[in-house]
Amino acid sequence: MTVERAISQDTEAAVRQHQEHDEAGNSKFGFIVFLLSESVIFLSFFVGYTIFKTTTTDWYPEGVTGLETREPLINTIVLISSSFVIYVAERYLHDKKLWGFRIFLLATMAMGGYFLFGQAVEWSGLPFKFQDGLFGGMFYLLTGFHGLHVLTGILLQGLMLGRSLIPNNYDNGYFGVEATSLFWHFVDVIWIVLYTLIYVWQ
Repeated sequence: MTVERAISQDTEAAVRQHQEHDEAGNSKFGFIVFLLSESVIFLSFFVGYTIFKTTTTDWYPEGVTGLETREPLINTIVLISSSFVIYVAERYLHDKKLWGFRIFLLATMAMGGYFLFGQAVEWSGLPFKFQDGLFGGMFYLLTGFHGLHVLTGILLQGLMLGRSLIPNNYDNGYFGVEATSLFWHFVDVIWIVLYTLIYVWQ
């Protein structure tokens, strides 16, 4: 009877482990599909921006000859650097060092916050508004939509940070952290394309 019970327990454990593996795989697949759908949205914006820019005679609003690039470049460097910081945070979590995970995740959140603050300062000093021509509309649409994704990433990181305070929360895996980190890398890559389109290609 003891042998049968042991075999039964082993079987149940194997089935449970298989189910958990399937759930994790499904979650990863679903998240990748989500990122692909987001990529399609941004790609449509990029194509639209390119078409409008190359076919519109008076691209910039009246009185505007281009955009200042110094401050946006600093913001870009900060945001891109944050990708390396969140990677370090993820490695600390992988090594079960929660103190390092929390410190570097907080640093990533701060860098994202700096980017949003810099974007808000830039917006407040621009001589054109959303309704000022195609460029005005596309500029605020693209940078605003991306900024919304940055804010979402910061909120997700805050959630992961809060969950790290729950004892043994990440002992059985940390898909949420992996997904949040992947989302953050995605946001950074999108910004590189945006920066090139808007600030470099003037």
